[in-house]
Amino acid sequence: MLDIKQIRENPAKIQELLNRRGADLYDLQPILDLDQQQRELEIQLNQLQTRSNQIGKLIGEKIKSGSDPKGSEIQDLREEGNNIKTQISELEPNTKGIKAQIEELLLAIPNIPCESSPIGKNEKENVEIRRWGDQYMPNNPNILPHWEIGEKLGITDFSRAVKVAQARFVALIGAGAALERALINFMLDQQISAGYTEVLPPILVNSNSLKGTGQLPKFAEELFKCDDDLWLIPTAEVPVTNLYRDEILEAENLPIYHCAYTPCFRREAGSYGKDTRGLIRLHQFNKVELVKFVKPENSAQEHENLVANAEAILQALKLPYRVIELCTGDLGFGASKCYDLEVWLPSAGTYREISSCSNFKDFQARRANIRFKEKGVKGTQFLHTLNGSGLAIGRTMAAVLENYQLADGTLKVPDVLQSYLKKEYL
Repeated sequence: MLDIKQIRENPAKIQELLNRRGADLYDLQPILDLDQQQRELEIQLNQLQTRSNQIGKLIGEKIKSGSDPKGSEIQDLREEGNNIKTQISELEPNTKGIKAQIEELLLAIPNIPCESSPIGKNEKENVEIRRWGDQYMPNNPNILPHWEIGEKLGITDFSRAVKVAQARFVALIGAGAALERALINFMLDQQISAGYTEVLPPILVNSNSLKGTGQLPKFAEELFKCDDDLWLIPTAEVPVTNLYRDEILEAENLPIYHCAYTPCFRREAGSYGKDTRGLIRLHQFNKVELVKFVKPENSAQEHENLVANAEAILQALKLPYRVIELCTGDLGFGASKCYDLEVWLPSAGTYREISSCSNFKDFQARRANIRFKEKGVKGTQFLHTLNGSGLAIGRTMAAVLENYQLADGTLKVPDVLQSYLKKEYL
């Protein structure tokens, strides 16, 4: 969440940055009004508490000097003290109530865009940074969409998955399941070699975890809710980030890099009619996620390195892609700056998102209360969190199925996956 002190001290600047996301969508004035009420109440409470302490001290001094404990002077002081305690007991719930209202409003406010993020209204104003792999674009003019080649090879089965579950699920059969597993293992091996420590986290999380990373309360409709305050994760970002919730880390242990493979679950609310066929937009999908915990002064460079780690997977697979910097109007709720990696899908003649790499700065750390402490420095600081897909497995498989098709209807296995699959062709 945003820092209430930052909002209080520079409301016009914070409002201007928020407005870059979309005109007049996020109004800070209700928060500022409540914050003013809270501070006025706190001043009043402090004054009452100070007077209460003075009365207690006065009574003690008078009794010590020989005054009658039941005398009118001491009784008047006691009566005043009791009245003050009553006032305090009435005001304290008001203060807690206002704090809760402020927190509720802050939880609904997105992160402020980085000053360097391009200003724009929507995805049409995103900025292409670079392309890679044009020489690997296939020449085959008769490339089938990935769902067709998958069915033809007998490695994907959508109709039976619908029977078992519902639309937007898939069953991977034989070499399809093996290819998915090979991609997972390859990505994990690559990221571990790049310095990430693997985590296998829970795939059910509580509400506090989703609140910490920003999915709740705003995106509840996108999630699958279970019983006992448990939710299926939409991404490994949630459990991995929350491993350190409410902790103070030692500065010398930073940065921390984690990679994690998990199944992910999303309702894709509001997306019906989009990508209804194939592996692009499923309710259940596999993903390898990259998560970083870093010092604030290093987060910009760590962000660039994170993008490079995700790109390395596409380069090793020789899949053409481009890097897009998201404009302010297309940024995710928690992101301050974000790069999308888009892989080439020849059947559609376009690039499609396969990884989103975000720098959240201290936004998630404030929500999840993750801090660090420097030796010899008073107090603690909120660290910065970053994450990105390294990569989305289903979308990677879709790109492989299309870019590695051969004219005879078979599929060449990418060189880096052959040792995992123990074959060259499917």
